[in-house]
Amino acid sequence: MSAPTSTKPYLLRALYEWCVDNGFTPYVTVAVDARTQVPREYVRDGEIVLNIGPLATQRLKIGNEMLEFSARFNGVARELSIPVDAIAAIYARENGHGMSFESPAAAGAAGSGDVPPPSGENPPPQGGKPVLRRIK
Repeated sequence: MSAPTSTKPYLLRALYEWCVDNGFTPYVTVAVDARTQVPREYVRDGEIVLNIGPLATQRLKIGNEMLEFSARFNGVARELSIPVDAIAAIYARENGHGMSFESPAAAGAAGSGDVPPPSGENPPPQGGKPVLRRIK
């Protein structure tokens, strides 16, 4: 029997919907690597923060493996493709409520595997488990 599907894409879809339903702007923090198709000129320290709200994106699809959408950067339409496992956090811009995730690279790294979350607060949970907390 195959391994069960990760809960992460389901949690991303649920938190995205919660943000939109409550009038919040959903943002994601992405750990950029070779598989991540984003505008590289906006990547800082290996990460990019993206507004994935309905007013900022077109054709948004949060699949089980990839987050895909089109967005404008300085007036130029760009196609973005982000592996779900590269998403470090999803949160509401207005209040910082959301969820952060441990990256697969950190989970498999030697040592503690602790990687500071986007906000610089507490380290992420061990074992790739998500944690619901205020991001800001």
